[in-house]
Amino acid sequence: MTAAIFSGFVLAALAPWVRKVTRGWAGWLLTLGPLVITAYFIAQAPRIAAGETLTTSLRWIPMLGVDLAFYLDGLSLVFAIIISGIGALVLLYASAYLAGDALEGHFYLYLLFFMASMLGVVLANNLITLFVFWELTSLSSYLLIGFKHDQATSRAAALQALLVTNAGGLAMLAGLVLIGQVTGSSTISDLLSQGDAVRASDLYVPMLLLVLLG
Repeated sequence: MTAAIFSGFVLAALAPWVRKVTRGWAGWLLTLGPLVITAYFIAQAPRIAAGETLTTSLRWIPMLGVDLAFYLDGLSLVFAIIISGIGALVLLYASAYLAGDALEGHFYLYLLFFMASMLGVVLANNLITLFVFWELTSLSSYLLIGFKHDQATSRAAALQALLVTNAGGLAMLAGLVLIGQVTGSSTISDLLSQGDAVRASDLYVPMLLLVLLG
């Protein structure tokens, strides 16, 4: 599962080089990545349908007790398939729509970066992991919206999106920190069983409003 997420970032980094080497075939070749990721998640469907949940965790910031943790259940599986599947379709469409564009390789980079970030959001099993990938979606959406950076309207729209999403992200981070303090855990799968404790807290309304604002 971790490899499925980070392979998107690897493909994103390679996208301009692939475009330079393969020219008109870049979009088709890069589409294979999201298709393989989609196939991987579809292959997990029988296990998830049988009631299993898949978890994986890597040590990230030990001194703060923060792990790079991911969790796959029914809801996150649906979103993971949608994200990677639509990512493949958009790459195919872009390979024709942007054929010959000087920045075609950069568009593939931004799109794959966005797709991988979204996968990180829906599969995150740690509050800090969730926030980091949330902010990566803000950055990648900024790059996508401002793709035609030679146009003033494109740059203005991208800046507006970045300011709004980052402000929302900071609000969400504050809410997530409060949730972690109240529950004593930053693991999302553990928090699912602590709904009563969260609702009983004096900080429930501020937590709720901050996360909703985010």
